[in-house]
Amino acid sequence: MACGFSNHRVITDFVTGKPVLDVGAEANRQAVEKYLVNEKGYERKDIQVDMDLFLDVSGGPYRTKLDLVVFVDGNMFMVIKCAAGSLGSREREVVYAARIAGERPIPLAVASDGHTALVFNAITRKLIGEGLDAIPSPQTARQMIAEMKADVLPADRREKEKIIFRSYDILNVNRAGNGS
Repeated sequence: MACGFSNHRVITDFVTGKPVLDVGAEANRQAVEKYLVNEKGYERKDIQVDMDLFLDVSGGPYRTKLDLVVFVDGNMFMVIKCAAGSLGSREREVVYAARIAGERPIPLAVASDGHTALVFNAITRKLIGEGLDAIPSPQTARQMIAEMKADVLPADRREKEKIIFRSYDILNVNRAGNGS
């Protein structure tokens, strides 16, 4: 097969219906996508796969992708990092991604391997649940959004958090889109 697909199996993404390489944590992401739709009740249209994130970090451009971003009533509600291996090692990466991906911090950050999950309040940076069942439904998300108000991060704090995020994100392999 052409276009770099020769050594890897190509599968169909559950949310987008587009072909994707089955490398890295892709199988884990597919499991999370199916869980969000089939078990939690999110609509496919409310889940953005590989959302582009463009940042100016320390005066230079940085481009990456966020595995999954879940929207509720048109608002970014949750950033999900799909990982293979230790979820604890992804905590800071996903929390800081949620804190810098929007104009204001996105309320929830989740690290998942498709079988379990760590769910964080990204505003407070605190762990609020463990296990896939700790991921809120759209109905619960609406209640949480009403209760979780995030202020815009001060510019100096946001810059520090972008640097922290980039330092973790740049280590990701088996994924297109990393780096500047």
